[in-house]
Amino acid sequence: MTPPRGLKTGPQNSGPRSFRKLLPPSRYNYNVKQNVTLGASALPTSRLVSPPTHFRDSSSGAGAGQLEARLYVKQLSQQSDGDRDLQEHRQRIQALAEETAQNLKRNVYQNYRQFIETAREISYLESEMYQLSHLLTEQKSSLETLPLTLDGAGPGEEGKQRTLTTLLEKVEGCRHLLETPGQYLVYNGDLVEYEADHMAQLQRVHGFLMNDCLLVATWLPQRRGMYRYNALYPLDGLAVVNVKDNPPMKDMFKLLMFPESRIFQAENAKIKREWLEVLEATKEEEEEEEDDEPAAPEVEEERVDLSMEWVQELPEDLDVCIAQRDFEGAVDLLDKLNRYLEGKPSPPPVKELRAKVEERVRQLTEVLVFELRAAAVHTAIRQLRIEGATLLYIHKLCHVFFTSLLETAREFETDFAGTDSGCYSAFVVWARSAMGMFVDAFSKQVFDSKESLSTAAECVQVAKEHCRQLGDIGLDLTFVVHALLVKDIQGALHSYKDIIIEATKHRNSEEMWRRMNLMTPEALGKLKEEMKGCGVSDFEQYTGDDCWVNLSYTVVAFTKQTMGFLEEALKLYFPELHMVLLESLVEIILVAVQHVDYSLRCEQDPEKKAFIRQNASFLYETVLPVVEKRFEEGVGKPARQLQDLRNASRLIRVNPESTTSVV
Repeated sequence: MTPPRGLKTGPQNSGPRSFRKLLPPSRYNYNVKQNVTLGASALPTSRLVSPPTHFRDSSSGAGAGQLEARLYVKQLSQQSDGDRDLQEHRQRIQALAEETAQNLKRNVYQNYRQFIETAREISYLESEMYQLSHLLTEQKSSLETLPLTLDGAGPGEEGKQRTLTTLLEKVEGCRHLLETPGQYLVYNGDLVEYEADHMAQLQRVHGFLMNDCLLVATWLPQRRGMYRYNALYPLDGLAVVNVKDNPPMKDMFKLLMFPESRIFQAENAKIKREWLEVLEATKEEEEEEEDDEPAAPEVEEERVDLSMEWVQELPEDLDVCIAQRDFEGAVDLLDKLNRYLEGKPSPPPVKELRAKVEERVRQLTEVLVFELRAAAVHTAIRQLRIEGATLLYIHKLCHVFFTSLLETAREFETDFAGTDSGCYSAFVVWARSAMGMFVDAFSKQVFDSKESLSTAAECVQVAKEHCRQLGDIGLDLTFVVHALLVKDIQGALHSYKDIIIEATKHRNSEEMWRRMNLMTPEALGKLKEEMKGCGVSDFEQYTGDDCWVNLSYTVVAFTKQTMGFLEEALKLYFPELHMVLLESLVEIILVAVQHVDYSLRCEQDPEKKAFIRQNASFLYETVLPVVEKRFEEGVGKPARQLQDLRNASRLIRVNPESTTSVV
């Protein structure tokens, strides 16, 4: 951001740094010299907080002590739970920016008189620089006409040719122009080219106007007085348009050459007027010379009739066939043209027609390759039989699709090796559309058929693994699979969450708060293994004599279901599903803790109440820490909601006199 005009800035304050350099170092701990004179009181810093030292660049040099923004944002994102904290932090930073902007405005207004004086001095300096530029331009024009005087060449053809040769020797890549007989230089000069849409300056060029064409050459900064060939436009296909002055854009004119156009700016209005007049006069002279030339004798064997309607409209007809994917029609048109031109000479009109047709043939080839490959992939997917287990079908589907995609990528890389990188972007666009076709077939089989969450998780894992294999050729489509499957996975998580909640509510309604009797040692051992697989390593302390378990069947079943849901959901996890998974876990856990809380409130039997407390202790001290730890391991950051849920002794305050369950 450029400092406001009129502000005094030192060397350390120049450049694109933001407003933080204007803050007092005592309140904002940056190593920035106080080289800014605002002429007012320091900016208020009551809301500023110095960044932690571990977020600053500790290297020595001019940039030492500056904020490492990427590290700061990364740490902030890890510590934030959801987007609420990030939104609050963003609002505080936005308020700080607005407050600082208002203070900057007030300080600029306080220095308004100095700003006006500085602007006046700049205006005087600009006027002097303009006069100096005008004098240099006149001196340069005088030097360019000097070779004609020294050589003694008059206005004859020999003098004109010598001048053209002398100037074009300064242009790289245009030696072939010197071979054209009767060509001479009419006018030349420096121009500045601008972009047509946004009027942004592109480059400095030098224009050479010959009697039959206009040569545009670009400057070579490293070689003073030398140019590089850029473009050559015949005058018979060139139109000159005056561009109305619209300060600061002035002294401009436009050159129209179908199908493109270019805008140039002259050094001043006088030179612009000379360019317009000389261009128009030269075009008129060329047209008069062409009219005066005697018609060349026609040679019968070189005449090719291209006036037929189907020949003239053939390029446009090919465009229509390509757009409509009428490949057979396009091939028929090409065969018809080849038969018509077979054995005939190739004068310039025929060469021009063949060039247009060859461009359409290249486009047709590219489209045809992609269409055929897409059709082959689609056919291969449709031929797969939907039979047996869903996971087996998904293995076959992924193998067929990703193998075809990999082969297409390798063929494309071989066919278009060494060409412009834009071809690869076309392949990526095609691969994305093909991935959409694959995800449609995948979703119909996995999610529309209401498969279990574990089956869906295994199928998604298979698809992700095949996507990673594309990394061997530098193609990563994992993010595309995530974007296309996110809605289906969200629906599966919500559906399975509802199933667990309904099952838990049903068990809660029949809860008698009795210990579990597994009857056999084998059943007890199996339960211990299941709880160990869920992450409950100290389950032994809840087992009693014989085959008794000092926990309620409802609490044990809830633990197994919740941990199973978490494990399968983590297989499906990616960042877009973070809040969905977290909210689903909280809803499931709340159903259990609400029931335990209500039972403690309502139960009058001391023995049962002690048993309920034992189950509540198991939930709060064993199950919830395991859920929290496993979630952090799978996601990579802790969840504040789960921490609050575990630390709270009672999550729901129930009216002690109430006899109705809130579950």
